[in-house]
Amino acid sequence: MLPERLPHEPLNELAEEYWETVLEASPSTATLLGDHRYDDRLEDLSPEAEQALRGRWAALRARLAAIGRDGLDTNDAVTHGLLGAELDDALAAIDHRLVELQSDQMTGFHVDLLQAVPVMAAPDHQSATMLAARFGQIPRALEQAAGRFLDGAAAGRTPAAVCVARSINMIEGYLASALDTDVFATVGAPEDHDRTELRRVVEEEVRPAYRRMADTLRDRLLPVARDDEHCGLSWLGDDGAAIYATLVSHHTTLDLAPEEIHAVGLQEVTEKLPAEYAEVGGRLFGLTDPAAVLERLRTDPALRYATGEEIMADAREAFEAGRAAMGDWFGRLPQSACAIEEVPAFLAADSPSAYYFPPAGDGSRGGTYYVNTHTPEDKARYETAAIAFHEAIPGHHLQLAIATELTGVPRFRRFSLANTAYVEGWGLYAERLAEDMGLYRNDMERIGMLAADSLRACRLVVDTGLHALGWSRRRAIDFMAANSPISVEEVTVEIDRYIGMPGQALAYKLGQREILRLRSWAQAQLGDRFDFRGFHDAVLTSGAVRLPVLAELVDAWVGGH
Repeated sequence: MLPERLPHEPLNELAEEYWETVLEASPSTATLLGDHRYDDRLEDLSPEAEQALRGRWAALRARLAAIGRDGLDTNDAVTHGLLGAELDDALAAIDHRLVELQSDQMTGFHVDLLQAVPVMAAPDHQSATMLAARFGQIPRALEQAAGRFLDGAAAGRTPAAVCVARSINMIEGYLASALDTDVFATVGAPEDHDRTELRRVVEEEVRPAYRRMADTLRDRLLPVARDDEHCGLSWLGDDGAAIYATLVSHHTTLDLAPEEIHAVGLQEVTEKLPAEYAEVGGRLFGLTDPAAVLERLRTDPALRYATGEEIMADAREAFEAGRAAMGDWFGRLPQSACAIEEVPAFLAADSPSAYYFPPAGDGSRGGTYYVNTHTPEDKARYETAAIAFHEAIPGHHLQLAIATELTGVPRFRRFSLANTAYVEGWGLYAERLAEDMGLYRNDMERIGMLAADSLRACRLVVDTGLHALGWSRRRAIDFMAANSPISVEEVTVEIDRYIGMPGQALAYKLGQREILRLRSWAQAQLGDRFDFRGFHDAVLTSGAVRLPVLAELVDAWVGGH
């Protein structure tokens, strides 16, 4: 168990100062976590603010180096290592000017805000008034963001055209929504709060600012954007290669070359998964040829949904099954509840099949599992259970809610999502764990687990193909369409996501493989003394950690038996 307090006060104070700096620099994050001190502020995206922030990061990094790791206990050593890595990543993001490339539908500030506001809430009248003041700053922030995009393009750091187009589409979807249902105008607030000023700000300032952003993206950025033949970072030359290396390191926390990752993906896609498809496909369809199984999954209309209500019904059933079984497989359980909601309509067309928002740190809001019911005829019945287990229980909700509820660790370890390979690796691991837990009701749902694994294995191939090996968008789409059972329409959305968020897609499979490797190793070491609840507690009770740190934690757990 972790201690209830940190004995190394200088390190703890430095970690808390770091997290305060994060919240000040990203007040929207603070609101989402239930910290309402900064509700009247909005991110400053100017180059001047970025350089000032870099100075603060560099000073904190120097002070951390002065503390050193000698003599620290296990908990403090984890804190030291994670804090150093987060500061290094923050400095690298600024030095590579990553914000200039974030005009896409996945990482752009303008899109992040549209996705975050629906889960924001003001607990009282003062906070609601502060949020109105924040929204009044949206024109300034969007103008800054657009300026950074244009600066990047002028320096030859052009974006991918398909991602700019999807970004525009999301904004147009927002602008087409009615004021009465506008996500900013309807942000959570006390029922008796007067929304007159909020509606005025949204109508007169927020919507015109988003109109200008869409026009800038369409008229000034899209004409100079990279076409589908040159959509990856590799086409930006040495600058693109350096950016991709930074992003791969950030998202995977591993020292792997793109070529190594590409080879791992090919091995999973061409050797491991086909054998599993042959086994399950034989029972389900009487088909043992993996290609025939994939074709059946892609083309059989009986395997598609007819309505969004059907999607939600299956998602809720899987969600409840996971919740009922989790006590047998986890020692520590989250105290925060998890809600299940539909993805807002204006975001749905360009959003993934599902996503999860973690609970607020103050306990005012539980976690939320969002399910995309847009175009149900394009969504497969066999996918829903695996997705629910990934996003909710035993996936991200257990992982992230438990992290927010930890004691004896600094706040950044409770709330940071910096270590993507751990976070998404756990989500993909949870899909396989659901099989061990007996959560899949039949082979139809079980083959959905394989379909999800295929998708993540293909990501290793196409992400590195696009951003390191010069693949075109069409080549990436064709590879994934041939080696996974999802429709070409879904594949296209996925590929465009990888184009817009380089390196992030690598985290799922690499993280899952490492957690499974550690579990197998622990089972071999402990034999009959191995228990899943203890292993899962060892994995989940230190927050989101880097994969090398996770290996150290599991090693310590095994050594304690």
